[in-house]
Amino acid sequence: MIRSMTGFASGKGAFGPHSWTWELRSVNGKGLDMRLRVPEWLTGLETALRAQMSKALTRGNVTLSLRLSRDETVPDLVLNEAAMAAVLSALARTQEMAVASGVTLAPSTAADMIAIKGMLEAGSDVDDPVPLVGELTKEFADLLAAFIEMRESEGQALAEILDGQLNQVSALTMQAAKLAEQRKDKTAEALRENLVRVLDNAQGADPDRVAQELALIAVKSDITEEIDRLKAHVVAARDLLTQDVAVGRKLDFLMQEFNREANTLCSKAQSADLTSVGLELKAVIDQMREQVQNVE
Repeated sequence: MIRSMTGFASGKGAFGPHSWTWELRSVNGKGLDMRLRVPEWLTGLETALRAQMSKALTRGNVTLSLRLSRDETVPDLVLNEAAMAAVLSALARTQEMAVASGVTLAPSTAADMIAIKGMLEAGSDVDDPVPLVGELTKEFADLLAAFIEMRESEGQALAEILDGQLNQVSALTMQAAKLAEQRKDKTAEALRENLVRVLDNAQGADPDRVAQELALIAVKSDITEEIDRLKAHVVAARDLLTQDVAVGRKLDFLMQEFNREANTLCSKAQSADLTSVGLELKAVIDQMREQVQNVE
């Protein structure tokens, strides 16, 4: 299944006091050009994201934007471990004294401990990027999967358009072949007239040279090779459309070959009807080429 180079995906997420939005979009390009806009303080994030994109994509101008915000109204609370250690030591000593005095104390819970003043403190304003980078990297995989799914969907639509255009090329090629067959008698008559004209003016001419000129006239009116190559190109294009790898460059090259054969057919036409078919071929091939520019 071919992919389009056009795609878009967006998403939202949150982790701790941070929330973010993603936007991933792409348009067609000759190669893979990735532009990432992510906060610089998230060390290692851009490298990780580029690695994922490079592995999954082969062509397109791709832009990734990450907008990150922090909720300052939600303080980061951290355990004051020194205070906890002191309280636990005091609690253990209290328990020993109570037992020695024959007094039974109710067990303390974690909630009781944390509720003691000074046990929880506001965290530092400096965020540790490591866990946040890990969460963002993990979530980006889902965003990239949605992005690729859209490019595949667009690619399916492109494949259907290209298949219809290939049908047109195939039909026009068959029409050109029929017209070429129908004009054989006229071509033969024109060749005979040319032969008479050449022989009438060939006194003293080299017979081999005369034969070469006549052969050249015949070749200039024969479009068999062009018809055969157009048919072969249609088969090759259909095969490329079924492949699961990036085939955009190959299709682009094939469009050049299609156009070359259509140009040659027009130059050899020597017939208004055949010229008309050749021009229709060129028009369809040009439309195909525009679509192919979007194939990854």
